[in-house]
Amino acid sequence: MRAQIQPAVFDALLTAALFVVSVGPWPELQPPGLLILQMALLWPLVWRRRAPLVAFCAVAAAAFVQWLSGVQPIPADVALLVALYTVAKCSSWPHTLLAGAVLEGGILLASARWGPEGEARFLVPVTFLTAVAIAVASTATYLKMRRAYLTSVEDRAVRLERERDQQARLAVTEERARIAREMHDIVTHNLSVMVALADAAVFAQSCFPGKASDTMRQISDTGRQALTDMRRSLGVLRADEREAQLHPLPGIAQLQALTDQMRAAGLPTALGLEGDPDRVPTTAQLTVYRLVQEALTNTLKHAPPGTRADVRVRLLPGAATIEITDDGRTTQAPDNTTGHGIAGMRERAAAFGGTLHAGPLPGGGWRVSARITLPDVADDVS
Repeated sequence: MRAQIQPAVFDALLTAALFVVSVGPWPELQPPGLLILQMALLWPLVWRRRAPLVAFCAVAAAAFVQWLSGVQPIPADVALLVALYTVAKCSSWPHTLLAGAVLEGGILLASARWGPEGEARFLVPVTFLTAVAIAVASTATYLKMRRAYLTSVEDRAVRLERERDQQARLAVTEERARIAREMHDIVTHNLSVMVALADAAVFAQSCFPGKASDTMRQISDTGRQALTDMRRSLGVLRADEREAQLHPLPGIAQLQALTDQMRAAGLPTALGLEGDPDRVPTTAQLTVYRLVQEALTNTLKHAPPGTRADVRVRLLPGAATIEITDDGRTTQAPDNTTGHGIAGMRERAAAFGGTLHAGPLPGGGWRVSARITLPDVADDVS
């Protein structure tokens, strides 16, 4: 509220001060007509900010009446400069030019009537008053442009801060989605393998105690590896897991160990690999690994016993194709929850400009195929 009242109060005080200076210490000695003229010149300044051009026209009209009445210039005529200043600062360029032209016409009329005789002497007051008017208008225009510049800078700072906050929120959301995908893949796969190994250990306990012990050790190793992978994905590796920090993220080279793990869990899996994995960036290798891992985990969870799986990975120039098939009788999508299962696999493929298709095979079984774009290794490192 204070910011709205202060300009009006300032204008009222300015008008009162100019009136006091104009009438002098003894206003009662001045003719009533002169007092009215001075009030007519100064009073429009009270609302000059609300209607700059209208206030200027009111002052100019009073000054024209002064010229017609033959009243010589008085201190109250400074209201013309104040009104011009307000128009130049608060109005558009056409209004400023119009006010300047009106004031220049008044300068010519006043100089012709009350200025010294002779062409050379006539130019002196005209030049001086014109220079003053130009200086006032130029100062107001400069202040207006500076205020507009500062406003634009403040708006840009606010906009950049808002965009920075939005980018930070998007980064947080993206990081959460990445962690959610990693946690889903790690937990789902390892728990599925551990459950399958535990069932096998229970079955082998009575007939093959030695094999049951080996299976239990595999369960223990799988659980420890799952915990380590989870902590590494979350960036909270403990002090006693420093060696895990040196281990690379799972990639194409670890697909053989993955298929061996699935075979140990009861899912016979064959792996076929074509191409040079060394030419594939680390992030793309992790995507290939997670796609194969999720597809095999879904097969292990949903396919009937005796199902066999086949993994084919082809590394082409600029692209990689992944195909995982099984000969089970599954005809429903294993998991299509948003952000997990097949939907999560599609998100991983889309992150590399690729596509993923999953569905039943005509002769029975399930097929997951994906194609992703491979960036250059140098681009991935940079």
